Amino acid sequence: MATGTIRTLRDRGFGFIEPDDDKASGELFFHHSAVANRGFEMLQVGQRVSFDVTPDPRDPGRQRAINVVPEGGESYEGASSYGE
Repeated sequence: MATGTIRTLRDRGFGFIEPDDDKASGELFFHHSAVANRGFEMLQVGQRVSFDVTPDPRDPGRQRAINVVPEGGESYEGASSYGE
């Protein structure tokens, strides 16, 4: 799993993560359905998270974060992979 920091959260149910990986090309989009167990409402800007990266089916050539888990959070089993 990759790690990063939440940079933006929108009331409309999505946000952006700045990955720690230097090779990443900018921030990664994530949808509220890609957040595990604790839910989107529990996330905060600046919070550290772990996540998986997958191609974005709605934006060819870009990637998105799925299975988003707050650091120290519970297992992401059963988390949705929105768009897959």
